[in-house]
Amino acid sequence: MTLEYSAELTDAEIAVSLAARSKLSELMSDMDEDEVSAVRVYVSGGGCGGMTYGMTFTDKPTPFDKVMRHDGFALVVDTVALNYLQGAEIDFVDDPVGARFVFRNVFAKTGGSGTCGTCGAAGGGCA
Repeated sequence: MTLEYSAELTDAEIAVSLAARSKLSELMSDMDEDEVSAVRVYVSGGGCGGMTYGMTFTDKPTPFDKVMRHDGFALVVDTVALNYLQGAEIDFVDDPVGARFVFRNVFAKTGGSGTCGTCGAAGGGCA
């Protein structure tokens, strides 16, 4: 049995809300196409609250990336980060706290609570 690798990132792997799609398209329209070709989603080690999730601009995908293309933007995620993001949703919220991208359901496939076991704070910041 041969497994075939697909470089296409699907909505089943990471969902992107309509609000996030709109904001990503808006942000990409302001970028110089020669310098920025996509938005990279990344995962980095976190504190007691778990992993940290974020996004940055990138000039090109690598051979280790999966790519999602939508009207106005491309989203890239390397295969290691994707292991932590399976089943997550990227959303954009604009409320009294401020405008920001949020990652929902990041533990859908890997398990875990995303909170600190000592203080219960979400996303880290425990002493």
